[in-house]
Amino acid sequence: MFEIICLSFAFFFGLAVRLIGLPPLVGFLAAGFAVNAAAPGLGLPEETAEILDHVSHIGVLLLLFSVGLKLRLGQLAQPQVFGTALIHSGITTAVFGFGLVVALGLAWPTALLLGVVLSFSSTVFSAKVLEAKRDIGAFYGRTAIGILVVQDIIALAVLALYSGQAPSPWALAVLATLPLVRPVLHRLLDVAGHDELIVLAGMLLALVLGGAEFEAVGLSAELGALIMGLLLSTHPRAKELSDALWGLKEIFLVGFFLQIGMSGLPGLGDMMIALALVLILPLKGALFFLLLILFRLRARTAFLTAANLTVYSEFSLIVAARVLPDWLVPLALALSLSFLLAAPLDRLADRIFEKIEPRLQRFETRRVHRDELPTDLGAAQVLILGMGRTGTAAYDELAGHFARIAGIDADTYRVAGHAAAGRNVLLADVEDAGFWRGLRMSNVEGVILAMDNVAAKISAARALRAKGFTGPIIAHALYEEHVLLLKAAGATHIYQTMNQAGIGLAEQAERAIEHDRRPAAFIAV
Repeated sequence: MFEIICLSFAFFFGLAVRLIGLPPLVGFLAAGFAVNAAAPGLGLPEETAEILDHVSHIGVLLLLFSVGLKLRLGQLAQPQVFGTALIHSGITTAVFGFGLVVALGLAWPTALLLGVVLSFSSTVFSAKVLEAKRDIGAFYGRTAIGILVVQDIIALAVLALYSGQAPSPWALAVLATLPLVRPVLHRLLDVAGHDELIVLAGMLLALVLGGAEFEAVGLSAELGALIMGLLLSTHPRAKELSDALWGLKEIFLVGFFLQIGMSGLPGLGDMMIALALVLILPLKGALFFLLLILFRLRARTAFLTAANLTVYSEFSLIVAARVLPDWLVPLALALSLSFLLAAPLDRLADRIFEKIEPRLQRFETRRVHRDELPTDLGAAQVLILGMGRTGTAAYDELAGHFARIAGIDADTYRVAGHAAAGRNVLLADVEDAGFWRGLRMSNVEGVILAMDNVAAKISAARALRAKGFTGPIIAHALYEEHVLLLKAAGATHIYQTMNQAGIGLAEQAERAIEHDRRPAAFIAV
């Protein structure tokens, strides 16, 4: 009965919000409140909340493990990451704490604790949105995730301080041995194969070695799962492991959003507090934007990062459940409402920025971060946008026919890997209007769109035509409807991935069959 009700509510509420253009997670949140309201008449077991808590925990650990697989340790040691996280937490804690003391007459310890948890942003929401947009590897995505990781470390310290649960003496030993166990983990992934064992290996690392082991020594299970992913992020099969866990992670994360709604039904007072917290949420995002600008990020990067972080954190519910039970329901409602507002904001962030770009660019400093310097294509004849597996294969094939090829990718570490392999690949975000304004491509004869995200391909095709490029634009697409959208945007040659794979196989089969026929024909003569 439990799974029937929860899955049915989640599916139909998720489908309903998708039909009006919102992400399904908003529907899952609404489904949680609906299940909670209807629970007495549905005959749900008393342990429903406990089951959802367990399912939710698994989903969060798998998500953070997957995020870790796409990061590098060096991304966290950047001034714009830890500087922004620390300063933002300090300012918002003070402002929220003072406001709660004045408005509600709370004691200073309680007000400051609430200020701390309200200063954090949701790791689950931000990581899920970035994964859906395939932007975790982009500069703004890496910056946002880095800030969230620093916030999680602060959260761990705060929870230990207020709950009196300090890490055990073994915690330091676990952290110290991590570099030593890294080769063992890489070897484990080598021998796991490509079938169900790789899925089990990922779950073992995320839930047991990362989650349970870290929790046993008084550390955060979420932090442990993230660290396990980081240790494997340089392995050649890290992406394969992430892809293998994708569907499993998505199913378990439904439990996370249902659980929020199941936290309790709000009264009028709870709703007023939650509404007030949501109304001041834009100030939190504005502070993120200003701090990132001060660390010399460009306006677009600062805006997209801030938009991704303008949301409250699930950590507030963890703290409330342990030390602030009276605040659990209003915080759950505020978190839900912040997700409801942040989901469309993230989806439309690029379009919003385009409309207010002149105003936001006034805040930019004269010196910009080294990862955001302008790109010069030189004398490249062919331009490849997106240097993943498809773009790399196209680059290597064309290298024998064209002397000068340039690739573009937004992932710093991917660009460094291509440079080490001798390929001419430059760092830039093709969805950034500033990139197109400063781009010189007088020698480019053709452009290949090899990005994963179809929206990015459409945006790039339009930008190329708007810039006056008249040469061929070649792209690949998975679905027929994407072909039509790309053609409308200006692409001239579009290949459906699965169709072309089938045609390629047929051509190989034809050549193989003809080759086998020749000896027999020769003997007959």
